[in-house]
Amino acid sequence: MNSTVALLLCGPAALLATAILAAAVSRHSFVTRLVYGAAFVISSVLMVIVAGHLAGNSGEASATLPLGLPWTGARFRLDGLSAFFLVVVNLGGAIASLYGLGYGRHESAPHRVLPFYPAFLAGMNLVVLANDAFSFLLSWEFMSLASWALVMAHHRDEANRRAGYIYLVMASFGTMALLLAFGLLAGPAGTYAFDAMRTAHPGPLAAGAVLVLMLLGAGSKAGLVPLHAWLPLAHPAAPSHVSALMSGIMTKVAIYGFIRVVFGLLGEPAWWSGIAVLLIGGVTAVLGILHALMEKDLKRLLAYSTIENIGVIFTSLGLALAFKANAMPSAAALAFTAALFHVLNHSFFKSLLFFGAGAVLTSTGERDMEKLGGLIHRLPVTSFVFLVGCVSISALPPFNGFASEWLVFQAILRSPELPQWGLKVIVPAVGGMLALSAALAAACFVKAFGITFLGRARSAAVERAHEVDRWSLAAMAVLAAFCLLAGILPGFAIDALSPVTLSLIGDRMPVQMAQPWLSIVPIAESRSSYNGLLVFAFITVSASLAAFFIHRFASHALRRGIAWGCGFADAVPAAQYTAVSFAQPIRRVFGGFAFRVRETVDMPAPGSLEPARLKVDMHDVAWETFYQPITGAIDFATERLNHLQFLTIRRYLTLVFLYLVILLLVLALWP
Repeated sequence: MNSTVALLLCGPAALLATAILAAAVSRHSFVTRLVYGAAFVISSVLMVIVAGHLAGNSGEASATLPLGLPWTGARFRLDGLSAFFLVVVNLGGAIASLYGLGYGRHESAPHRVLPFYPAFLAGMNLVVLANDAFSFLLSWEFMSLASWALVMAHHRDEANRRAGYIYLVMASFGTMALLLAFGLLAGPAGTYAFDAMRTAHPGPLAAGAVLVLMLLGAGSKAGLVPLHAWLPLAHPAAPSHVSALMSGIMTKVAIYGFIRVVFGLLGEPAWWSGIAVLLIGGVTAVLGILHALMEKDLKRLLAYSTIENIGVIFTSLGLALAFKANAMPSAAALAFTAALFHVLNHSFFKSLLFFGAGAVLTSTGERDMEKLGGLIHRLPVTSFVFLVGCVSISALPPFNGFASEWLVFQAILRSPELPQWGLKVIVPAVGGMLALSAALAAACFVKAFGITFLGRARSAAVERAHEVDRWSLAAMAVLAAFCLLAGILPGFAIDALSPVTLSLIGDRMPVQMAQPWLSIVPIAESRSSYNGLLVFAFITVSASLAAFFIHRFASHALRRGIAWGCGFADAVPAAQYTAVSFAQPIRRVFGGFAFRVRETVDMPAPGSLEPARLKVDMHDVAWETFYQPITGAIDFATERLNHLQFLTIRRYLTLVFLYLVILLLVLALWP
């Protein structure tokens, strides 16, 4: 057994031991500090180990434990891909645990959270380390069940119970799809080990079926449209630091599963596989951010925006598949690196935003943006770091969201070199969809920050709000710093991803740290380059000079007057823009095809004292198209079959006899 893998396996074991201890003494007050402190230390140690392995390009290491299936054991493996995702998992786990040290003190039901939190972290680590189908699926199910228990922590809320039920159903569906995918990869020989699957080379039909099943299995956990129905329900239902883990980290574990199978076990891809992944990614990005724009619940808005970013990542992976299938390794390396870089960046800014939403919820007790406003005066530090997250997720320079999405568009610009006309047409179209989603994301987070933190307080709860504890602020400050550092120094992250790209694509991006002035050059200097450090310096200097000259030379010319109040003479908070009114123009443009929106205006007769009313009827097209017919069919079938439980023993024996005859006929006619 390799010592590095053995040491890494001690981490999940320690987390599981912490979970058992928490279950035994969860009613005591010290357990919150114990669980989150232990999770922070364990996750930090694991992150340092795998970061050193990745930075040192130490190759592969494996281990087999005498567990699992007979004659197979439980196989675990550490390579470049698993090391990178372990960094994402454990860095996110460490910072979420730091946040939990403060946030956990406000938890109303800690005994329903503390035992499952370290178990959730252990499950994600084991999924990434697994090197056979049985260990992978067992860890995957364990991760799903632990996160389901965290979603159900506040089970007395009817909405949370519904979210937990839908999540459990979708998780079971995803696991079934993964089981079928691994069954096809194992083939008649039943080779459950990933090492054997790499050399099996399935035929085109089997490879296509595996790709579809992985899109269903991993895509349902990641939040691809139309498999996203559970995500905006479950992520907001969980405690905020768990929401950050589910949205920022667990969805990346699902992406890891997709990459591990499609890029690592299937062999050389077909060119059409890139089209399938591209289209799903583009549609997911646009619909995800449109749904986010329509939301007024802050945590649901963040959950829907996760769907948009998952679409960006899958679009980049689809590009990598298309380039790899056409023997364009440098372009494939660019697209694949962009996907991995956005995985890292999204884990930063999405965790930061969920932490900020948790701070707002702790201080005010509200998630509804219509009841917030003016928090910049009450929560200045939280407002600042939340603004950093909003700028980052809006892909604005010099923060990290811009750097990774810029790489995605650089990969899209390589599409004219593709030989297939289908790809030549579809890639630019999907690029336009990504550009649209980026613009809508900026509008969405202008709304999120403006309605929540600016203006005047819309409720008494905001007037009583105060800044959260230092642990939570420290966790948010660390993530805000990471968002800035990854944006102004992206070359470090790109070069660190080179071993991963080289192992799966066969090529890598040019060495970025060799470029002058810390620029990044994805292809060649004659094509394009970006220098986040110079952009940051320019923005800082120009903004400082503008502020200086305005205050030094223009302050005396200021003229104060009454602010425009939309025609209202009284400065009342109700006259402010709301989240719904902010999104109204976009809803009228895109609502017809995305939400089947119908607006009804009830205008009273002249002289009537009744107020005018605007009713907006919106629909979730994916839910009504795919899920309602299925649930309706299941209800119909169960109602018709319900009478079977009231049969006599004679009729039961008759049915058993008929089923036995049918089974024997099938076996006799089987070729």
